[in-house]
Amino acid sequence: MSPDSPLAGSTGSGAHWFVPGRIEVLGKHTDYAGGRTLVAAVDRGVTTTCSPWDGEGVTASSTAVPGELHLTAGVDPHLAAGHWGGYVQAVIDRLTDNFGPLAPCRIEVSSDLPLASGMSSSSALVSSVVLALADANGFTGSARWARNVTDEADLAQYLACFENGMSFKELPGAAGVGTFGGSEDHTAMVASRAGQLGQFRFCPIRLERRVAFPADLALVVAVSGVAAEKTGAARDLYNRASLATREILRVWNEATGRRDAVLADALDADPGALRLHRLVSGDDYLTRRLDHFLAESERIIPAAADALEAGDLDGFGAAVDESQEVADTLLGNQVPQTIALARIARRLGAVAACSFGAGFGGSVWAGVPRADAEAFAAAWSEGYRAEFPAEAARATTLITAPGPSARRLG
Repeated sequence: MSPDSPLAGSTGSGAHWFVPGRIEVLGKHTDYAGGRTLVAAVDRGVTTTCSPWDGEGVTASSTAVPGELHLTAGVDPHLAAGHWGGYVQAVIDRLTDNFGPLAPCRIEVSSDLPLASGMSSSSALVSSVVLALADANGFTGSARWARNVTDEADLAQYLACFENGMSFKELPGAAGVGTFGGSEDHTAMVASRAGQLGQFRFCPIRLERRVAFPADLALVVAVSGVAAEKTGAARDLYNRASLATREILRVWNEATGRRDAVLADALDADPGALRLHRLVSGDDYLTRRLDHFLAESERIIPAAADALEAGDLDGFGAAVDESQEVADTLLGNQVPQTIALARIARRLGAVAACSFGAGFGGSVWAGVPRADAEAFAAAWSEGYRAEFPAEAARATTLITAPGPSARRLG
């Protein structure tokens, strides 16, 4: 095991950690229902430095905003909803509950990820703070950590619990940050490989395959200028999509007497989803939610990965186009701006283009020959500006590639 692995032990002194953002190539709202995703870490992310100090509690600062926060386990800091310090407080509370008191420390956070872009800046923040604090306090070298976090899948699942509030093995849950999501983001962040896409299945997490991403292609990302925040009304929309899969499962278990844990388990018992469709046929939203899961997880992702493995970029692009379409017509998590960005990218010659993340704003990725990436990004921005001038004034583009996973620095 590499000494900079997220699973390596620590000496309990200062710590310096980088956690990348991620691009969800495919897999919209599938992970928490036991479905598939096709993901990659990127070469941008959040860096957290944790160092001892002679005060009390945790002092936290960020390069993004002025000032310092003084945080104490179990004490509500009374921050506004969505404030970055609320995420740090959730980490402090959960780690204290799970492993004991934290030593007084100072943490400094920096990021080169666009905020509210769908690249999982909030999950990268949470994970970076978890790893830095756990490392600096010697938790990652403890017997309790070793019993519960045995591999990358365990680590990803545990990191996700800091957001969804669930218990993990013998580590009890807490309030989390209020989103009912899965562990796709965290899996991409700790289990990715440079130059590859990972096809994962969830609940439990398991790697199905890694697919090489063409070395001559870049991933150009357009941040739409429509925030994809998991707070307020946007969080409610996100949670509606998540809770719909729970409702489908509740109806299924009640009708069948089964005790399946996630929607994918029910599908294993109902090939073709014939009975599931009958059970939810009276509810249009639940029917569309089921149809989206079947299309995205069970058909589109395997087809896209097969095409990429075979070097069939046309087939890959066609599968990605279908994912974009059903996100709009079935899942309903698109906005006019992300739909337009995907369409413009394809018109400009992108191999494939698709929105990603929680939806209701956020970003779109496009696969583009690396040599043309900068010119493409400029033309993409110009095409977007012609249709959505107000949002384009807030939009940005960046060029990236599938990168390695979280790591200790220095």
